[in-house]
Amino acid sequence: MEKAFDLESYLTEAVKNIISDIVKATLHNPKASVFMAKYAVHSYRAGKLRAESEKSGLHIPPFLIASITTTCNLHCKGCYARANNSCFDCPSGGNSPKMLDAAQWGDIFRQAVDLGISFILTAGGEPFVRRDVLTIAGDYPEILFPIFTNGTMIDEEYIALLDKKRNLIPIISLEGTRDMTDERRGAGTYDKLRATMRELDGKGLLFGASVTVTKENVHQVLSEDFIGTLDAAGCRAIIYVEYVPVDPQTVYLAPDDELRDEMASMLDEMRKQYPEMLLISFPGDEKSCGGCLAAGRGFFHINAFGGAEPCPFSPFSDISVTETSLKESLQSPLFIKLRDGSLAQEHVGGCVLFAQEAQVRQLLKQTEV
Repeated sequence: MEKAFDLESYLTEAVKNIISDIVKATLHNPKASVFMAKYAVHSYRAGKLRAESEKSGLHIPPFLIASITTTCNLHCKGCYARANNSCFDCPSGGNSPKMLDAAQWGDIFRQAVDLGISFILTAGGEPFVRRDVLTIAGDYPEILFPIFTNGTMIDEEYIALLDKKRNLIPIISLEGTRDMTDERRGAGTYDKLRATMRELDGKGLLFGASVTVTKENVHQVLSEDFIGTLDAAGCRAIIYVEYVPVDPQTVYLAPDDELRDEMASMLDEMRKQYPEMLLISFPGDEKSCGGCLAAGRGFFHINAFGGAEPCPFSPFSDISVTETSLKESLQSPLFIKLRDGSLAQEHVGGCVLFAQEAQVRQLLKQTEV
C-alpha cells in the first residue's frame, strides 16, 4: 500500500533547507549571520507551533504572501497585476484609503507570529511604496519578509531601515540581461537596479533577485554567466518564477513538465557551482509535494484590501481578514473546497488555479449559496 503524503513533514523539511541555504549565503557577512542565527531559533519555535496545530486538526502553512499595495511606479510589459486590474499608478502618498492601513497589517503580522508562520513574501504593486507597512514589518524579527520589488524606489532612508531591520530582504526583479530588462521595464532600469545592488552590497545587506522564467529566456537566466554576474554583485538568492500566461496568446511561453525537469537539472548543477547562493524555482515540482501548495496547503495570499485568496494568480476570495482572524480565514469554504480536489490537477504554466479560473469561480459561487 502506498504511503500517504505527509504535507507537514514536507513543509517542515523545506523550511529547514531554505534557512540552511540562507545561513550558508551569509557566512561571510557578520551582521547577516548573527541575524540569521537568531531567526533560525524563531523558525524552530514556529515549526513547533505549526506541529501543535496539526495535532489538533488545523494545518498552518509556513508561508504567507501579502500584497500590501495596488500601486506601482512602473508599467512593465505583460504585467499580470495590471492585466488583472489589481495594479494602478501611484497616487500622491502611494496609498488608497480603501487599502489596509499600517496598523491592520501590523495586526496580521502579529497573528502570523502567533500561528507559526515563518515567511511573509511581500508584494504589490510595488511594496516599497508602503514605507509605513515595511517599517512595521521590521518590528517582527520572528518572520522573514522577502520583499518582491522592481528595485527602483530603494532610497537612502530605506537603506538605513534595511540595515537596522535585517528581516526585510529585497528581492529585485530582473528579466535577464540589460536589453531584456529594459525592454520590459523601461530604458535605464537595468543600470538603476545594478546601482541599487551596489549600494545594498556596500552596506552588507542581504538581497536577492526574482526572474520570471519562460521558454525563451530559461537557458539565459539559468546560465553560469547570468548567475555569476549576480553572485559577483553580492546577490545571495535567485527565485525563478514560472511564467503565468496573461492571455491565451502567450501560453506557448509557459514552462511545461519537460522544461521543468530540465530546469531542475540546471538548478542542481548551478547549486554545485554556487554553493553560497540560494536558488529556488517556484512553484517547481508540484508532483513531489502532492500538488499545488496554494489555498493554505503551503501558503495563501492576502490582497491589499484584506481579502484572503488562494494565491495571487487566483484572485478570488470569500473571506476577509478585516472581518475574521488569520486562523479562521484558513478555513474559508473556498479554501476547503480547493484543498479537497482542485490542487493536484495537471496544468501548463506557473499556477494550476490560474488555468482553472472557471472552476474556481464556480466554487466561489457555491460558497455564496
